[in-house]
Amino acid sequence: MRFLLPVLCALGTTTLHAVPPFEPNYDESLANPLPIPDVLVAEDGSRVTDRETWERKRRPELLSLFSSEVYGQTPSRTVPVTYSAMGEDKEVFGGKGLMRQIEMRMGEGERQRSAQILLYLPATAKTQPAPVFVLLNFWGNHSVSADPDIVLNPGWFRSNKDKHIVNNRATEASRGVSASRYTVEAILDRGYALATTYYGDFSPDRRDGFADGVHALFNEDDAEERAGDAWGNIGAWAWGLSRMADYLTELPGIDSDRIAVLGHSRLGKTALWAGAQDERFALVISNNSGEGGASLAKRNFGETVGRLNETVPRWFCPNYDKYSKNEGALPMDQHALVALMTPRPVYIASATEDLWADPLGEFLAAKLAEPVYALYGKKGLGVDEQPAPDTPVGASVGYHLRKGKHDLSAYDWQRFMDFADRQGAR
Repeated sequence: MRFLLPVLCALGTTTLHAVPPFEPNYDESLANPLPIPDVLVAEDGSRVTDRETWERKRRPELLSLFSSEVYGQTPSRTVPVTYSAMGEDKEVFGGKGLMRQIEMRMGEGERQRSAQILLYLPATAKTQPAPVFVLLNFWGNHSVSADPDIVLNPGWFRSNKDKHIVNNRATEASRGVSASRYTVEAILDRGYALATTYYGDFSPDRRDGFADGVHALFNEDDAEERAGDAWGNIGAWAWGLSRMADYLTELPGIDSDRIAVLGHSRLGKTALWAGAQDERFALVISNNSGEGGASLAKRNFGETVGRLNETVPRWFCPNYDKYSKNEGALPMDQHALVALMTPRPVYIASATEDLWADPLGEFLAAKLAEPVYALYGKKGLGVDEQPAPDTPVGASVGYHLRKGKHDLSAYDWQRFMDFADRQGAR
């Protein structure tokens, strides 16, 4: 055994170094973009030249491809969902708005799951239904504001010292730790409502999270091996956004024709997938969503498909791994996901220091979606080159490159609301 131990250790060392660590490319000259499939060329090679063919043929093709190859199939079966108020409404910001908390109960019996919606309504909603931004948050509703009346989420969180998450649980010190990302008072000042839920309420963001999230509402056989097109976390989070929309569309004080879905980072990927599937979202906004979101996959810049499948395969369906280091085999690219919002307006936001998300790839995806908007007589970005930082552009397709890092900032919110104003969202 003493003789074998060094040999085994040597073999183990060899195995560890057989796969080099991932090194992202940040050199534009080495991005080597692969051919990008034309969004208006159908799988049979025919060209789409009118709205009817887009809606009848090409759009369903693309939606099916993203379902089978990237995010997984969202279950078509429905489960019962009930909504109940958690206490009384509370006046906030000196009467500028009301805060309401709602519990969602999803499913029945032992598999039942719960989630909490934190809703802010502008004071004007009492007499005129308000447009609303719907988004998921990373650290619990209590992280959006330090208000002690917001229920402290009892669920599982990724441990994080800066966010005061201890042993995977939120603490009282977690209150308001992400308030800078939500600018609630400014949103109410502009006449918008805000509805948010902790994304982990729908599916914990961990390797074994499927058993504790909404997946369990549909997995009657408890199969351990996932089918190739089985939905992952992003699919579950998108499903949750639609269940929030179910509540909001029936709520007095909310204009059901003016519901915008917004997401940052992995939740920006989620917002795009939710918007592609659920056309009740009248405006779709992606903030710093990067690879697997708004950024083109067929560019070797920043994060890649292979890196996603190596580190967070749970976000996607197993079939997505077929395209790791094989992006050329993808039958579509992410500009087709952006195009699935047509004719509804869509906004893509990037940040100068967020090279991991490939800001140019995000811009190009928005640009390449323009031909579908043109079928409806709608204008896109209005520019051919990525704009300078802090210079928002676009009509039905919007874009900005903000100075700074990977984040959701007050500047972003102001640009999103400006864009929503121009779309008739007020």
